[in-house]
Amino acid sequence: MGDSDVGKSNLLSRFIRNEFCSESNPTVGIDFANRRIQAEGKLIMAHIWDIAGSERFRALRGSYCSGADGAILVYDVSKPSTFDNLAMWLKELRDNTYPNIRIVLVGNKTDLKHLPTVATDDAHRFSENEGLSYIETSALDATNVKAPFQMIVEDIYRTIIKNPISGPEEANGETSGLTKEGKTIDVSATDET
Repeated sequence: MGDSDVGKSNLLSRFIRNEFCSESNPTVGIDFANRRIQAEGKLIMAHIWDIAGSERFRALRGSYCSGADGAILVYDVSKPSTFDNLAMWLKELRDNTYPNIRIVLVGNKTDLKHLPTVATDDAHRFSENEGLSYIETSALDATNVKAPFQMIVEDIYRTIIKNPISGPEEANGETSGLTKEGKTIDVSATDET
C-alpha cells in the first residue's frame, strides 16, 4: 500500500518477474501475484496484493486488506509528500486488518538520491515509533527488492508459529475455538465447582 506513483507495481514486478517498466500505468483497483518464498527452511506460498493508491479505490482497499497477515507500506524517498501521507495509510491499514498485522515500511526509488529526499533518519524514527520494520529499495536498479518480501514472510511465519494471528473476533474478546494445531475445542463449556 501507499500513494500512487511510489513504485508499488514496479517493486512487485521486479520481485516476481525481475522486470521494470518505466512507462507503467497506475494500478486500477487491485493486482495480484504469487511467489514461493523460503522462511526458516520452509517453502511458503505468498499471495501478494498490489493495491491502487488512488483515492477513488479507497473503498476497495479496506475489503482487500481485511484478511491480510502482513503489509508492505511504500513511499517514494524523492517525494516528501508520500512520506507525510504514511500516517494516513497506516491508520487505514490498521483500521481494516488484524490488530497484530506485520508491516514493513519501504522507502522506494533510492536511485533518485540526486533529488531532494526524505531523510533516512526520519524514516527510521517513524518506523520505530510505529513498530515497523524498515528498508530502502529501488525497483529500477533492483536494490533490496527481495528483502521486504522476505522480511514480511519470515516475520509472519515466526509470528504464526509462536502465536497464531488472531482474527477480528479474537480482538473483541471472543475466540474462534481453534487451537494452534487446528483442533476445535469447546470454549462454552465451563468447569463449575
